[in-house]
Amino acid sequence: MIHVRAGEARDIDTIVEFQLRLARETEDLRLDRAVVTRGVRAVVDDDTRGRYWLAEEDGEIAGCLLTVPEWSDWRNGTVLWIHSLYVPPESRRRGVFRSLYTHLKGLVEADDSLKGLRLYVNRRNAAAKKVYEAMGMDSQHYEMFEWLA
Repeated sequence: MIHVRAGEARDIDTIVEFQLRLARETEDLRLDRAVVTRGVRAVVDDDTRGRYWLAEEDGEIAGCLLTVPEWSDWRNGTVLWIHSLYVPPESRRRGVFRSLYTHLKGLVEADDSLKGLRLYVNRRNAAAKKVYEAMGMDSQHYEMFEWLA
């Protein structure tokens, strides 16, 4: 059985490791561990920035993601963006993301101030797209553009 809980200070090392793996696997990037550690700690220390959610199976962390709030004036409420989603290879295809997503969807459905969930995905990640579509998400509305310093 998979249990979902909010991330805590004791999880920082695991979350950092997952983010380093995520960058490496998806974009072939080697991130600076110290920078990522400070970034993760900033979220854990100040939940107005976002919140990590961890999926545990048999007492082990089997995946995590970060939700980041975005105010929507069109909806007069908050949309939660899903970021930094990582499930280690040994935990994939076992319902880890489904458990995380179902938990988040339940939070949105129970809170009138929350209006939905969004995420972005690398356009080449066909496997992830299939998973998101299977969960009832679609890519009908927007394309993403970015500029990063």
